[in-house]
Amino acid sequence: MRRGRPGASPRGAAERTLTSVGAGDAGSGDAVAHDAGRGEASRLWHITLSVSGSEAPLPEVRRALEQLAHDHPFLLTSRYANDHAEIRYWEEARDLHDAAAVALRLWGEHRSSAKLPPWEIVGLEVIDRDTYHQRVAEGYGPPPASPVGVHPF
Repeated sequence: MRRGRPGASPRGAAERTLTSVGAGDAGSGDAVAHDAGRGEASRLWHITLSVSGSEAPLPEVRRALEQLAHDHPFLLTSRYANDHAEIRYWEEARDLHDAAAVALRLWGEHRSSAKLPPWEIVGLEVIDRDTYHQRVAEGYGPPPASPVGVHPF
């Protein structure tokens, strides 16, 4: 599975293969890419992962989330408190099941390398790109990840 940046595309646009873009480019390709090995289409999914547990010192929580963002620059934003955090990012996957599986592994797989708190996953939202943009346009979805980065609640 590959990770990508979302780019606005008109509804009903023809499927195109995503190409690499520079670090500063927002990208304007469709939300569909083709897996070169199998010819299967993949899509972008907006992930919100919520974790919670016993209190940890705020500077340690921030440092751990910054390390996770450094190790995985696909993370859009992280918000945190001393006993919970929320991570939002885009995941490229074939379907919702694949995107959710990757998201559910993220915290545990990077717990030791990023020195993340021993918190458990308490929430997961996975929505496709069209749904994300529809929610934002209607004013009831998660606001766009701005500012990008690691911030306290």
